[in-house]
Amino acid sequence: MAAMASPISATPPLVIAHRGASADRPEHTLAAYSLAIEQGADVIEPDLVATKDGHLVARHENEISGTTDVADRPEFAARRTRKTIDGQAFEGWFTEDFTLAELKTLRAKERLPQLRAANMAFDGQQTIPTLQEILELVKAAEARTGRRIGLYPETKHPSHFRGIGLPLEEPLLAALARAGYREATDPVFIQSFEVGNLQAIRPRTRLRLIQLMAAEGGPPDLPGQSYADMLKPAGLKAIARYADGIGVEKSLVIPRDADGNLARQTDLVAEAHAAGLAVHVWTFRPENHFLPAAARSGEDPRARGDAVGEIRAFLAAGIDGLFSDSVPDAVKARATLPTGEPLP
Repeated sequence: MAAMASPISATPPLVIAHRGASADRPEHTLAAYSLAIEQGADVIEPDLVATKDGHLVARHENEISGTTDVADRPEFAARRTRKTIDGQAFEGWFTEDFTLAELKTLRAKERLPQLRAANMAFDGQQTIPTLQEILELVKAAEARTGRRIGLYPETKHPSHFRGIGLPLEEPLLAALARAGYREATDPVFIQSFEVGNLQAIRPRTRLRLIQLMAAEGGPPDLPGQSYADMLKPAGLKAIARYADGIGVEKSLVIPRDADGNLARQTDLVAEAHAAGLAVHVWTFRPENHFLPAAARSGEDPRARGDAVGEIRAFLAAGIDGLFSDSVPDAVKARATLPTGEPLP
C-alpha cells in the first residue's frame, strides 16, 4: 500500500464531515462516518461524552432523547431527570446515567426529522458508537482506501463531566495514543468551546488543539468572558499560546445582511492568520432552511439549495477548513479555486 498523505498537505482546505454524513444518515453513527469517508471527507468529527462507567461515546449532547429511542424504552423511564449543564436547564436522559452496555441497547435516530425525513428510513439501524469503534473504523478505511483520514473529536461539556468524576480528556488522549496519534503532524484536532481544558491539555500532547467560538456568548468555564473579546487581535494572540486554530461560526467570517444574503467578509481570517491560527468554519448544511436567501431553491425549507455556492464564497475568504453536513457539496466546492484553477 502506498504511503498515506496527511490531509493537511494533501487537500487544503480541509473538508470536515460534521458528525459524519449527517445530511444523509442519522448523525454520529458508524454508518454516517463510513459514508462520509466514502464521499471524500478528509476528517470525521465525533462529539464525545462519557458513560456512567467511563467510556467515551459519540453523541451531539449527553442528553439523548433527540438522537436515540430511549424515550420509547420503558425499562429506562425512571432515568428521566432534570439537570443544569453549563448554566442551562435540560430534561431527559443523559449518557452519564447509563453504562455502556445499557446505551448499546438503544438505537440511533434522525435528530432533524422535520428537515431530513429521508434519514428516518435509517432510524433504529445503528447503535451509539464508542470512540474505540470510531478509531477502528478509521483504521480500516485507511487500509482499504490508501489515504489518511483525520479525526476531529470535540470534548462536550468537559467541566460538567470532570465535576461528576468522568473526565473526558485523559481517556481521549490515552485512546488516541494507543491508536498511534501523538504528533502535531498526525491528522487529529481536539476541539472545545471551553478554554480551561484546552489549556490543561496543551502541555500533555503535541496533537493540534482548536478553540471553538460562537457568534454570541462565551466559554462555559469562564463566566464573564465573551467570545467577542477573544476574537479581537489581542484575544487571538492569547489563544495562539495554547491552540493551533479556531473553529468559528460562519457568520463571524461572512455575516448575512438584512435580506438574509451573504454580506461583506470580516477581518477575522486575516487577523487569525496573523496570530498564527488556522481558521475552520462551522456549519454548512444543504437545506434551504440553513442557506443564504439567494442560494435557496424554492420555498420548501427541506429542499436542498446551492450549498456549493455558499461554501465557495467562504473558500474565497481564505478559510483553512470547513465543517459540512453534506460532504459531496464541500468536495465539489473545493474542487476548484474561486478562479477556477485546480487545487494544488
